[in-house]
This record gives sequence, structure tokens and C-alpha cells, in this order.
Amino acid sequence: MIQTGAVIRRRVVARGRVQGVFFRDTCRRQAWSHRVSGWVTNREDGAVEAVFEGDAAAVQAMVEWARKGPAQAHVTKLEVIEEEPRGELGFSVR
Repeated sequence: MIQTGAVIRRRVVARGRVQGVFFRDTCRRQAWSHRVSGWVTNREDGAVEAVFEGDAAAVQAMVEWARKGPAQAHVTKLEVIEEEPRGELGFSVR
């Protein structure tokens, strides 16, 4: 169970049909609505990588969102990596 109030950081790598489907922009909007900091970027290998940092429950909600992505996406694999929080501020599309 995720404890609310604790700050956590997760790096995710989404694979599948994740580029060219508004994944990054939708991710930015979702992060803003969940008050999660971090960033999202397209990778050269066709994956999308993102970092989510903030309240544990909100970060977990972002990880769950990334398992599906926006309506046009088809995520076939999501790698989730636990990292130590670094004090990210805001959310950016790279």
C-alpha cells in the first residue's frame, strides 16, 4: 500500500506504440493534474521515458496511467525504476 504524504520518485520507460500519439503532452497534463513533478521525453529507440516525483499516491497514479498512456497509444511494456527523490520542480516535456 502506498502511504500518502511520502515523496517518492519513479522513472518509467514505456514501449510499444508510444511516439506520435500525444503521449508526452498527455503525460504533462496528467502530471499537472496530479501535482507531480518531473519530465517526459521520446527516446531514440522508440520508447518514451518519464520521471515522476511527488506524493506517493500521485506518483503511483501516474505510473498506472503510463501503463496505458493516451487513447491512441498501445503500451506493450512498462519498466518502472525506483529512484531517490531529487527535488524536481514542475513538469517538462523534453
